[in-house]
Amino acid sequence: MAYKYIDNYREQGARKKLVDELKKKGIEDRQVLEAIAKVPRHYFFDETFWNQAYKDIAFPIGEGQTISQPYTVAYQTQLLHINKGDKVLEIGTGSGYQTCILLEMGAKVYTIERQEKLYERTKLVLPHIGYKARFFCGDGSKGIATHAPYNKIIVTAGAPTVPDILLGQLTIGGTLVIPVGDSESQKMVTILKTGEHDYEKHVLDTFRFVPLVGERAW
Repeated sequence: MAYKYIDNYREQGARKKLVDELKKKGIEDRQVLEAIAKVPRHYFFDETFWNQAYKDIAFPIGEGQTISQPYTVAYQTQLLHINKGDKVLEIGTGSGYQTCILLEMGAKVYTIERQEKLYERTKLVLPHIGYKARFFCGDGSKGIATHAPYNKIIVTAGAPTVPDILLGQLTIGGTLVIPVGDSESQKMVTILKTGEHDYEKHVLDTFRFVPLVGERAW
């Protein structure tokens, strides 16, 4: 995407309003809100659609995918309880916006995308705007075993079930956040790994994500 990377008072003011809106919707984690306030979401949009960048909505990014609604990004990130230095696996790089939020919070991010065009675009754009992650192209439903274990795993697409292979890639004390359900809606699920084969599961609010496609998913 051709883009002039400009971030001035107008964009910064729009982010502040977005943060205020997210607070009203129940996002409380200070680190998450600070990251939302810093990451220029308009960089992930064609200039033609800049006026959509700081609305609390999802937006198409091509290849049948979307940049997630800011509330959804904040909600999932808040559930991860990111600590600086956490090793995080992100399944579904998409636009890279969620990746940048995690990086802004001090995480070390390994991110995997199934769509090759999105993978190629994002691995070029993010370093250009100052964010460095480890990028992979492949089936995210299987995780990235070669770099496991991870302190946190976030899945940004809806899965029919929780892939066991992902639980195996968590450290003890690690957290997996994943939307689980059918093609119409999913429940956000958090799983805390309390022992080698012991887990604490919580089922939370309803969302709608694009499907997680792969060997261990749809």
